[in-house]
Amino acid sequence: MAGKATREAYGDALVELGAVYEELVVLDADLSKSTMTAKFQKAYPERFFNIGIAEQNLMGIAAGMAAAGKIPFASTFAIFATGRAWEQVRNTIAYPAHNVKIAASHAGITVGPDGASHQALEDIALMRVIPGMTVLVPADAWETRQVVEAAIKHKGPVYIRLGRPAVPDIYDETYRFRIGEASLLCDGDDVAIVAAGYMVHVALSARDILAREGVSARVINMCSVKPLDSSVLLRAALECKAVVTAEEHSIIGGLGSAVAEFLAERCPVPVRRVGVRDLFGQSGEPGELLQAYGLTPEDIVEEALEAIRAR
Repeated sequence: MAGKATREAYGDALVELGAVYEELVVLDADLSKSTMTAKFQKAYPERFFNIGIAEQNLMGIAAGMAAAGKIPFASTFAIFATGRAWEQVRNTIAYPAHNVKIAASHAGITVGPDGASHQALEDIALMRVIPGMTVLVPADAWETRQVVEAAIKHKGPVYIRLGRPAVPDIYDETYRFRIGEASLLCDGDDVAIVAAGYMVHVALSARDILAREGVSARVINMCSVKPLDSSVLLRAALECKAVVTAEEHSIIGGLGSAVAEFLAERCPVPVRRVGVRDLFGQSGEPGELLQAYGLTPEDIVEEALEAIRAR
């Protein structure tokens, strides 16, 4: 598979942008080789802080650094950033609107053999519900680079969801990401597929299968899960009249919920959600898990045809 993991692109982006933004500091919970913040540590050792296996403390220190004028990136695995430290994120970072960026890697079932305890399938829901929290889920390496700089420039707390496995390149250096704006990858008028993160390239594969069956699918990369791009989403619902969401996350509380909630109020159309269905993960190879949990191109195709029939 071409491309690189979004966690690796995150580490590269920190090194590049560290030379531009002197107030940028990085904190990690003793996982820097996995989150790829070790690259920043090597380049800027005086601006890197290993807090140890103490995620609540990680968030509290990050909040303090933000209060002192720094732009801290707090990094650990998604399950710990959003689960173990949720109260600190809510009360110490988000409630006072501190300028902390939480970059959480190893999200979703593609963590693989580490199993259910380390496969965060609830993290988007936990972060999306916090007032004032921006939630971003990049799809490839270049979008990750763009997301990191957008987070630096944004005033307020940001959650960035990153993955373990390599993903294909979707964008090149001409692409520019903006918070609150979706990216239209392919146009179509039979059904709109709205995806985020790892599932974006899966959605593109599903579009190719649908095209061979005579179905025209629009593919939208909704990297900005919060805030949503309401204009692009509304136009897709009006023009396609059927929507499918795709995410490597529980269908409860994530991208699918966000899209369904918006469309229920603004433009009710058939919405089908591809994601993990109220289950924990399990140990296995990423490809096997994606198939077992219904996150393949064929699963998106099936839901797209169902949505079309229901409209």
